[in-house]
Amino acid sequence: MSSLWLASRSPRRRELLREAGIAYSLVDGEVDESYSPGVSPEDVAEMLALRKARAGARHARGGLVLGADTVVAIGDTLFGKPTDRADAIRMLRLLSGREHRVVTGVALIDVATGLARSARDCTRVWMRELPQVEIEAYVDSGESEGKAGAYAIQETGDRLVTGLEGSWSNVVGLPMELLGRMLHASP
Repeated sequence: MSSLWLASRSPRRRELLREAGIAYSLVDGEVDESYSPGVSPEDVAEMLALRKARAGARHARGGLVLGADTVVAIGDTLFGKPTDRADAIRMLRLLSGREHRVVTGVALIDVATGLARSARDCTRVWMRELPQVEIEAYVDSGESEGKAGAYAIQETGDRLVTGLEGSWSNVVGLPMELLGRMLHASP
């Protein structure tokens, strides 16, 4: 496999790659994460992953650039990263006692050829009913900061979840099963 560049600031994605024994280097993949209204959560996640990989490819020296983006959704309502405490509380109130899906877009760009491939993974997650005091305590712990849907299953947020169907690593922020298939399909 050629060298891999990760176009992400996410410590969770870095940790998943390290745990899988995948060597990588970091490259700047910061982009505008806005999107047009009416775009499906699945398309948003994949579009933003491609946008990040393309931004990273401008700075990488050969190899493959990996971009990823995770969103949480109920129907077509997207829950990205909370903007502040009130937004995190709002998100957790809406997710409380409900099923939602976590969608991660994954994109790989071959720097030498410009060839881009992308895919997405979706995991269904069930969250238990959360009392207001627990929501506020969780948000005040700081764990919801920078997390799509305002929770982190890999930290103490697993106590909020009663079940999931699909990839656990997808909920963390990088579906390792999908990434493995994509990397093995690379030229």
